[in-house]
Amino acid sequence: MHSKTGRATKRLAQMIVERIDCDEFEIRAADPYPEAYDPTVERNQREQNDDARPGLAGELPDVSGYNAVLLGSPVWNVRAPMILSTFLEGVDLSGMRILPFVTYAVSGMSEIDQDYRDTLPESNVADGLAVRGEDVDSAAADLEAWLRTNGLM
Repeated sequence: MHSKTGRATKRLAQMIVERIDCDEFEIRAADPYPEAYDPTVERNQREQNDDARPGLAGELPDVSGYNAVLLGSPVWNVRAPMILSTFLEGVDLSGMRILPFVTYAVSGMSEIDQDYRDTLPESNVADGLAVRGEDVDSAAADLEAWLRTNGLM
């Protein structure tokens, strides 16, 4: 995703990869989101209003060998982008620990971890980590505490 918070989410994911041994998969839209903020907001609002499932670029990963998945996204209009719904419906996360992390401008976690619990009733969704997009580079201590709390560090 190419929004400002999308770049912050990518940076936060890179910080995770630097701290723990894990594989990385970027969820990318087949029709990339605009670079500019306003068109991204407009598209996101349309997708939310339509309960859309935007197409993904590339193949979905095989997650069958994992027991935990860290799932990062920006918060757009107090929800995860609709492309996360496409992803969640396309992979089998049953029985796995799901560790959500988000970047945001205003809304914090915005109940995204609870949305994932509702969407993934056969998964164990942990409390998420929310980092203000502009604070990502100074969030190492909070990130490491969250990783330790979840037994990953």
